[in-house]
Amino acid sequence: MKRLVSVFAAVLLTAFCLCGTVSFGAEAPEIYAKAAVLISADTGEVIYGLNAAEKLPMASTTKIMTTLLCLESGGLYDEFVVDSEAIKAEGSSMGLREGDIVTKYALCCGMLLPSGNDAANAAAVRISGSIEAFAELMNERARKMGLSKTFFVTPSGLEGEGHGSSAADMALLAREALKNELFREICSKESIKVSFGAPPYERWLYNTNKLLSMYDGVYGVKTGFTDEAGRCLVSACQRDGKNLICVTLNDRNDWNDHIALYEYGFDAVRQLELTLPKDITADVAGGTSEKLRLVPENSTYIVSTVAGNADDFTYTVLRPPFLYAPVKAGEEAARLRISYFGREVDTVPLYAAEDVQAVTVKTKKAEKGLFTRIKEFFGRIFSP
Repeated sequence: MKRLVSVFAAVLLTAFCLCGTVSFGAEAPEIYAKAAVLISADTGEVIYGLNAAEKLPMASTTKIMTTLLCLESGGLYDEFVVDSEAIKAEGSSMGLREGDIVTKYALCCGMLLPSGNDAANAAAVRISGSIEAFAELMNERARKMGLSKTFFVTPSGLEGEGHGSSAADMALLAREALKNELFREICSKESIKVSFGAPPYERWLYNTNKLLSMYDGVYGVKTGFTDEAGRCLVSACQRDGKNLICVTLNDRNDWNDHIALYEYGFDAVRQLELTLPKDITADVAGGTSEKLRLVPENSTYIVSTVAGNADDFTYTVLRPPFLYAPVKAGEEAARLRISYFGREVDTVPLYAAEDVQAVTVKTKKAEKGLFTRIKEFFGRIFSP
């Protein structure tokens, strides 16, 4: 079911992209990219699209997927020796040498900041045993996310036959990756200190994403360049609670184009206050009450286009069949999924509105005693 929702989201996004720029009254900027898209990070709505569904080479923005899979693979701080063949990669590097001891965390930093091809290959071999096997893992995840125009051959973004994606797919990939708090933390750094080497020692890595210091609110994501792909850039920006994601492929003026698109986009979206459902209950097992009210902490704000409407959002309660007593008031007891036209936007916690005590042996005896007394009372009244 989750995969179907992801596929639907991708299809919906692609359909928007094929329609081109959404009209908001303000004139969209002229940009130099071969393909571009600007979306709401909350809903995935397309604010601006230019050839956004066209498959193109995307260079090192590939490392968004590589890093996400690496972060999800676990054991991030376990030390190991890099594969000597994997690190023999041309192009950008984090500076790995044969015999170096690293961690997956250091490799993730090496991928997202200096865009190390050596780091991407080393991570791939560590996780899957070979670059080819890791590429299969990347493509499996892309399919689950509904990235219909995406195919990975290498973990670094160096071209292979068929390797490519679309601006629309890369926006969806970035949106998913940024849900990972550690991914977001790393890609937002202009520089970061990590330890690796033989033996490991601390050193600084520097981010190739100049947009981090050029425009207020930018917190990622990834640069890329090859002769075939040209300059590629995936970025994310937040202003006044509004979150946007921008992608340009083959764009010689990418820094300025992203700034122009953000200026356009922030004027084109608004924050919708969603009043979350208040009549949610859950069944309780083994408690003094069989039902428990669940309440959200407060309202939620979602960034949508000016065409958006609160009625376009639906809610799904995520909870087990039963909650088991005791449950304390204020305890998180379930989650509420917020969806926009079937696409998951956010999940928020639901809290117990009151205490539910567990039924104890003493409680059961008390209940039995009360029942017996009532029975005896009515027995005396109706006895002959």
